[in-house]
Amino acid sequence: MKSILENRPELAQRVAEVAEVAGYLWQKGWAERNGGNITVNVTAYADDEIRSMAPISDPVPFGMTLPHLKGCYFFCKGTNRRMRDLARRPMENGSVIRILDDCASYEIVADNPVKPTSELASHLAMHDQMIASGNGYTAAVHTHPIDLVAMTHNPAFLAKDVLTNLLWSMIPETRAFCPKGLGIVPYKMPSSTELAEATIEQLREYDVVMWEKHGVCAVGPDIMEAFDQIDVLSKSAQIYLTAKSMGFEPTGTTQEQMDELKRAFNL
Repeated sequence: MKSILENRPELAQRVAEVAEVAGYLWQKGWAERNGGNITVNVTAYADDEIRSMAPISDPVPFGMTLPHLKGCYFFCKGTNRRMRDLARRPMENGSVIRILDDCASYEIVADNPVKPTSELASHLAMHDQMIASGNGYTAAVHTHPIDLVAMTHNPAFLAKDVLTNLLWSMIPETRAFCPKGLGIVPYKMPSSTELAEATIEQLREYDVVMWEKHGVCAVGPDIMEAFDQIDVLSKSAQIYLTAKSMGFEPTGTTQEQMDELKRAFNL
């Protein structure tokens, strides 16, 4: 069967970037078994041939009505598929889906009838919010960084912007490359519409959102930018936890130093 990527270099590049990031997530230990999800809006690369493709699945409801997604196309990691396998064989472990006119269901159009991520409701809700905001973002990633998830087990870190300011203070790059900080969603049932709705509320203010005792979601203009924000936050968490393991509380940069950084880089 002809792949949807054939003779579509831009679409193939987006899928290759997903595969690259999937490999990073696995190598970092953030994607145990089938943990984590990636979705990328590929509507811009859906030519007339793609739009006329017959579906290879029945319509599937995803539990929400998202009006800005009508007719959109997404490349999605498959449910119960491993990131390490997505990295090696993306089109065997992911699929391209089309959102139907009811804005509440999808069908698979290529390459294989691989059902998309179990967190599809949360991911599509994030994409709907990104389109509505006009921010130009196309990518969403969910993964399980050990250090960041560990920090959500401390109730003191769950109040608004406590974890943001702590992580910003560990190394200047975090303040520079994750300028909006880190939103927090109290524990919700994975794959639930409640989790999706709470995530969207946080994304009105942040580009990265922690799911308490579960993982982190990030959005960005492309999958690399979304991954990079999680990566810099994880580095800050590692610095904090390393200092604590050495027996002292890290001093962190001061508020004045962080404000100076904000002015210098127009954050």
